[in-house]
Amino acid sequence: MKSVRKLLLWIILVPIACVLLLQAYFFLQIWWWVDHNPGSTSFMRQQLSILREKDPNAQLQFRWVPYARINNNLKRAIIASEDSNFSEHDGIDWDALQRAYEKNEKKGKVVAGGSTITQQLAKNLFLSGERSYLRKGQEFIITYMLEALMDKQRIFEIYLNVVEWGNGVFGAEAAAQHYYRTSAANLGAEQAARLAVMLPRPRFYDRNRGSGYLAARSGLILRRMNAATLPPTHK
Repeated sequence: MKSVRKLLLWIILVPIACVLLLQAYFFLQIWWWVDHNPGSTSFMRQQLSILREKDPNAQLQFRWVPYARINNNLKRAIIASEDSNFSEHDGIDWDALQRAYEKNEKKGKVVAGGSTITQQLAKNLFLSGERSYLRKGQEFIITYMLEALMDKQRIFEIYLNVVEWGNGVFGAEAAAQHYYRTSAANLGAEQAARLAVMLPRPRFYDRNRGSGYLAARSGLILRRMNAATLPPTHK
């Protein structure tokens, strides 16, 4: 009986210890990235692996640029399109999640996500693209870690540099070069609005650049951009 209790204890304690160690790893990695730039993300590595199944020599288009070298047009467009309350919320916009849930229920399918910029970054940095309650719960934990350790501008800087913008295209600089043959620093307002609208389905819009929805939504974001609030600068 004693050996059975010991076995049960191990069955309970070992998984708990593994979960805690994983959280500690995430926390330390985020702490390191407060003032060191990520060289890649979990999502970037997954996509590179997929590309190399067809072409063993495939490389990602990716080049890190500092926050100051990314045009404010793009920053405002992304906030207007993806997360209008980015500067105010604590990482999760519960009102946006509720609106997305109600919209999805009405449509009978998933048509809206409600994820914040911080949540998207959490997923890109560490997690897979699978949909499950367990993965979503882990995303929430990482989101709060990011918000606790980093200021909003640093979160946004990393996001702008690692978010996917097309097939093998990651970050604002690579996107600006890929679509407009210019730098992220020189993006115009219309270009920025179009790039922002591409973010939910970047590979699709990379292949379908003449999409009517892309054009119409870009016009809407262009009109909303000036009202977007950028995160405060570093103290």
